[in-house]
Amino acid sequence: MSHQRSKSAAREYEKRRREALARKHEQRDAARAVSRRRWRIGALVAAGIAVVAIVVWVLITLLGGDDEGVEAATTPSAVPTAESTAGESTTAPSDQSADPSPEASATGDDDWATSGVAPDPSLAEDRTWTATLGTNLGDIEFALDGEAAPQAVASFVALTRDGFFDQTECHRVVTAGIYVLQCGDPDGTGMGGPGYRYGPIENAPEDDVYPAGTLAMARVGGDGESMGSQFFVVYQDSTIPSDAAGGYTVFGEVTQGLGIVEDVASAGTITGEPDGRPAQSVIVNEVSLS
Repeated sequence: MSHQRSKSAAREYEKRRREALARKHEQRDAARAVSRRRWRIGALVAAGIAVVAIVVWVLITLLGGDDEGVEAATTPSAVPTAESTAGESTTAPSDQSADPSPEASATGDDDWATSGVAPDPSLAEDRTWTATLGTNLGDIEFALDGEAAPQAVASFVALTRDGFFDQTECHRVVTAGIYVLQCGDPDGTGMGGPGYRYGPIENAPEDDVYPAGTLAMARVGGDGESMGSQFFVVYQDSTIPSDAAGGYTVFGEVTQGLGIVEDVASAGTITGEPDGRPAQSVIVNEVSLS
């Protein structure tokens, strides 16, 4: 009788053990199911966020791609790198500064920086000037040709008289493909300029060759009416291909101090890349005219 009770108790114990084990398995399976559902929901949320991000990026690209940057140095525009626009070589001098406000208006000969109208070419027609850039590395002297490029020279002279170029930094040097030092941006970023833009292109070489010592205007790629204040100095003979708008306005040449520009180019860029901010800082303390 005792033996039968022992066997009955053993069977009851085994039954309870199996039931407990079954409940444990059920709980484990339920937890795994919850975990899988959470993972699926997380994956769906992540995918949804990715889709939204792509849609936003596409909309920004399609609707907000008209902003202009600095002049590029492959096509002499104001700033030749981040400033370049689509299809524009990052080596050409390009002016990517923002378009001036349409509300701006000419304020007279003493405040061209905020003027909405470029100086009249008559200021420079049939005249030549000597411009001296007093930099932290020494003086660089230019002869400005008002006969060949009256609009560009008139603008440069007017801005110089306003002190527009004083205490500015040359923001770009290119050491491969083309050979230029780009300056004239009051912000030092390649995105700055005066309150006006002007054109058309003047005195561009027909063969696209810009000899060492050339002083020319940067502009936005494909836009011959986009010149502002950014200019570039060619320190080694460079072929800069024309684009849809043409070439680049040549308005003067270096008569003294080209070696300073060559030394800056020899020092390269701060990143070691062939196109970027000069490793040797070039600060234009002041510009004088005679």
